[in-house]
Amino acid sequence: MAVRTHRAGPGGAGHAREGRAVLPWARAVPALRNNAAMRISARADYAVRAALQLAGVRDGEPPLKAETIARAQDIPHKFLESILNDLRRGGLVLSRRGGNGGYRLAKAPEAISIADVIRVVDGPLVSVRGVRPPELSYTGPAESLLPLWVALRANVRLILDGVSLADVAAAELPGGVSALAEDPAAWTNP
Repeated sequence: MAVRTHRAGPGGAGHAREGRAVLPWARAVPALRNNAAMRISARADYAVRAALQLAGVRDGEPPLKAETIARAQDIPHKFLESILNDLRRGGLVLSRRGGNGGYRLAKAPEAISIADVIRVVDGPLVSVRGVRPPELSYTGPAESLLPLWVALRANVRLILDGVSLADVAAAELPGGVSALAEDPAAWTNP
């Protein structure tokens, strides 16, 4: 994602708020729908698509070869190998070498959120200039930017942490996410 933030607390020390913001889906709409500058990297897109392909592998079935995933999802093979290695190191994917080798998810698709995949390959979901929102410091009239960046991050987390690989694979997005996607304005750039 292209937006990231950081806040300095009293005395200049950065501090983060613990806990997860619980916002109704309806309040998530404006912040995300109107932010045309938000980006998902190719690496994150490919990682999610590869993980979704792996979500279709059932217990007892052989693991998927990288070539199979690359072909099915139209992902450059070498780039995919790098992504799969990141997902393996991040604990989301298991790999096995050899003729019967390949890749499979390390957990059930229901237990892996889209946010989990993106964090493994790209780091924090939202940052400003590479800095997490709670670690930013602004002065003067720009001070009120910090709560805006934090609210944006909360909304992105709310959506991406709330959607699992199983949800997407089954084309059964949570109601709030479906409602956001059904809004015609969500499909256009301002």
